[in-house]
Amino acid sequence: MRVISGKLGGRKFYPPDNLPTRPTTDFAKTGLFNILNNNFDFTEISFLDLFSGTGSLSFEFASRGTERIVSVDKDEGAISYIKKMVREWNISSIEVRRSDVFKFLDRNTEQFDIIFAGPPYALETIDTIPGIVLNQKNLKPGGWFILETSPKHQFKELPELRQHRNYGHSYFHFFRLTQNLETSV
Repeated sequence: MRVISGKLGGRKFYPPDNLPTRPTTDFAKTGLFNILNNNFDFTEISFLDLFSGTGSLSFEFASRGTERIVSVDKDEGAISYIKKMVREWNISSIEVRRSDVFKFLDRNTEQFDIIFAGPPYALETIDTIPGIVLNQKNLKPGGWFILETSPKHQFKELPELRQHRNYGHSYFHFFRLTQNLETSV
C-alpha cells in the first residue's frame, strides 16, 4: 500500500496480513481524491475516518495537510498499526480511537467536514449507516458523508444522496446534508 499524494506521497506501508480489513484500493482512492480535490481545501477541514482499518484514508488526508483527523476502528490490531505508523511518520494531526463505530457515533459531539465510512462489505447493518451519520449531527452544515460499499447497496431513497461512483468492486456513495447544491459532486 502507498500514500498517493501530498507531503507523504509515495511512501509505502505494509499492514500486517492478519488485520481483518479490506483496504480501499489505490484506484478507488485516486478517483475519490479527484472529486475531493475539486471541492475542498484540505488544510481547512476536519475528517472522520470510520472503520479505519489500515488508516490508509487518514494518511491520505494528513498527507494533504488536514489538521484534524479522527480514525475510529474497533479492532485492536488495526488501531495498534495506525498508531505505529502515526509515530513512525511523525503525524500529529491524526487522533486514533478504539471504539465500535456505532457507539462512537452515538457519543460523539464533534462535527466534521468530511466523514468517510469503509465498513466490512458483509456487515449486516451497513444499510443503517447513512441514516445514523446523517441524523446524529456528526457532519457540519454542508459536510460530506462518503460510504464505501459493494455494488449491491443502493441508497436512492435518501434525499441527501448526491451521487455514487463505481471503482471496480467498490461503490462510493456521496451524501450532503444541505439542500444548497452550489457545490455538486
